[in-house]
Amino acid sequence: PPPQASPLVDRSAPIEMVALEAIVVVDPVSTGANVALEAQLRGYAVIALWTRDLPPDFRSHVPMCVRSHLKFTNEVEEQADDSDTLKALQGATLGTTLIAVICGCESGVKVADRISEALGLRTNGTKLSDSRRNKKLQQEAVGATGVRAVREAGGTTWDEVKEFAVTEEMPVIVKPVESAGSDGVKLCRTFEEAHEHFIKLSGELRKFGAQGAGILVQEFLKGKEYVIDSVSRGGEHKCVMVWLYDKRPLNGAPFVYFNMLPVSDAKLLDILIPYTFVVLDALGIKNGPSHGEVMLTVDGPCLVEMNCRTHGGDGAWVPLARGLTGGYSQVDATIDAFAPDASAFAKIPTRPPLPFRAAGQEVLLVSTDEGLVVAAPGLDAVKLLPSFVSLESCITVGSMIERTIDVFTQAGSVILCHSDEDVLKKDVMAIRRMEAESRFFILEHHSNILSPLPSVVRGRSTSGSAGELRRRYEEMKKNEASGNAANRLQRTRRPAAQALINMFKEATGYVSSDTERDYETRLMVARRRSRRLTGEVGLGSRRPTYEESVHEAQSAHGTVRPMSIVTSVVLLGIGVSLGLALGVARGKRS
Repeated sequence: PPPQASPLVDRSAPIEMVALEAIVVVDPVSTGANVALEAQLRGYAVIALWTRDLPPDFRSHVPMCVRSHLKFTNEVEEQADDSDTLKALQGATLGTTLIAVICGCESGVKVADRISEALGLRTNGTKLSDSRRNKKLQQEAVGATGVRAVREAGGTTWDEVKEFAVTEEMPVIVKPVESAGSDGVKLCRTFEEAHEHFIKLSGELRKFGAQGAGILVQEFLKGKEYVIDSVSRGGEHKCVMVWLYDKRPLNGAPFVYFNMLPVSDAKLLDILIPYTFVVLDALGIKNGPSHGEVMLTVDGPCLVEMNCRTHGGDGAWVPLARGLTGGYSQVDATIDAFAPDASAFAKIPTRPPLPFRAAGQEVLLVSTDEGLVVAAPGLDAVKLLPSFVSLESCITVGSMIERTIDVFTQAGSVILCHSDEDVLKKDVMAIRRMEAESRFFILEHHSNILSPLPSVVRGRSTSGSAGELRRRYEEMKKNEASGNAANRLQRTRRPAAQALINMFKEATGYVSSDTERDYETRLMVARRRSRRLTGEVGLGSRRPTYEESVHEAQSAHGTVRPMSIVTSVVLLGIGVSLGLALGVARGKRS
C-alpha cells in the first residue's frame, strides 16, 4: 500500500509507481495543487475534477514549486447532472480504486460534498453543505450553538439589509456571501458608502462562487484576526497550526495582507482552538481540511468565516509549517485524514507542538506602483537573506504589476525560517526596506504620482542588481551597528531660500495634517524621501533607513499627507510667482 507517514515522504521528486488507488481533487488550484501533489507523492493516482464555478483562467493558478511535478492521471469536467459527473469519474479511474474526494478550492466545496456522498466515501455530506459555503447561513448555524457570532443581514436586494445598515454602528463590512481571498470585501464608513458598495457588488461577477448568491452587511469586528487551520477525520479534529494575520490599509483597500505569523502563546491557543472546534461541529465538518478565520474581540473569539478547504496562499506556508512542527503541515495531514489506514492521522497532535522548532513567518509582498516590469532585482536579493526558505511570485520581467489591494494582487510571498529570531527580524526589515524604496521591481511606466524623474529611474536601473542590493544591505547593517553619525545626511540651507524650499516641500507632499497615521501614508513618505535623496547624495552614499525617514518626517512635520498633482502644480506656481514678485519689488526699491 502507499506510504502513510507524512514526515517520511521524500518530496524531492514524484514517485514513479503503478498506482492501485486514486484520489479525486476538486478544483486543484492554489494550495489544492499542493494537496494533489502530496497525494501523488504518496503513490496515489490523482484525478482533477473541474467545477463550473471555477473560472477557466484560474486552472493555471498552480504554485511554481508544484507545476513541474504534478501530473494528473486524468481530468474530468463537472457535468450539468451529478450522475453524468459520476460516470465520467468512474471512467477516469483507469482500473484504480477510488478512495477519496477532496476539495481543493473554495469553488469545489459543494461538488466535493455531493460526489463523496454519492460514492459512499469519507464525506461531510450535503445536509449542511450550504452553511459551509454561504457565509450568512454559516453565522446563523454558529450562533445557534450559543457561541459568539457576527451580527449581520444579507440578501440580494438593498431593502433586505437596509434596516440593519441604518441601526448598526458604522463602519460595517459589505461582502459577497460566496467568495474567497477578500474578493469584494469592503469596509464602509457611512450608510451611503455601504449602499453604494452593495449595489456595485450586485452587478459584479465574483472570482469564486455562484453569481447572485447574495450580499452581506456585517458588524465591523475590532480585534486581532487569527487563522486556525485544522484537519478532521470521522469527527475528530486536529488543529495543525494557528496563525496571526497582519492586515493593514493600503492603496485605498482596508485589508491588505502584510505578514502571517505563527502563534506560540499557549493561552491564546486555549481560547481559539476550542471555539473553532465548536464551529466545525456546528457546520458538520467531520472529514478533511478547514481554514477558519476568527477575530479575538473584547467579547471573546468571533467567527469571521470558515472555509472547508486547506489554507490558501498557494501553499507557500507549507515548508514553514513543516519547519515549525518538525515535519508535518495541513497538506500532509489532509492526505492522512483520507488514507485507508488511520495510523498516520492518529500520530498528529491535537494542537501545534510548542515550543516551535524554529522562528519563522510568511512575508507577503505588496506594491504601491503599477506598470510593466523591466527588472526584478529584489526577488534575487531576497534569496540571499540568511533566513530565506522559498519565494512564490507570479511577477516576472515583461509582466504587468498592479497596486496591491487583495490576495489576488499580492506581489509575492516570501517564507523565512531560522533558528535565531534576531536574524529573522533583520531579514524582515530588509524586505520592507526594499519595498519602501521601490527596489523589488523596476517598472517601465509608473502611473503613481510618486514616481521619480527619468534620471532617477535610470540611476536605479543601472544599480539594481542583486549583488548591489546585497552590498547596500551589508553597508546599512555596518552603519547602523557603528552608529557613525558622519554617514548621516547633513544639509544646510540659505535663509533667503527657505520660504521657496518650504513651498517646494508642500508641493511634494510634506504637509502637516491630522490625517490617519496608517502604513500607506508612511510608506509614501519614505519612498518619496528615498527617491529624492538618490539624486542628491548619489548612489554610493548611505541612504536613510525606512524607519529614519518616517521618524524624521513625523517628528518635523507631523503626519504627512500626499497631495494631489493639481494641488502640487498650483502651490509650486504660487511659490514661483511670489519669488518673482519679491524680486521685482526689491529691484524697484533699489
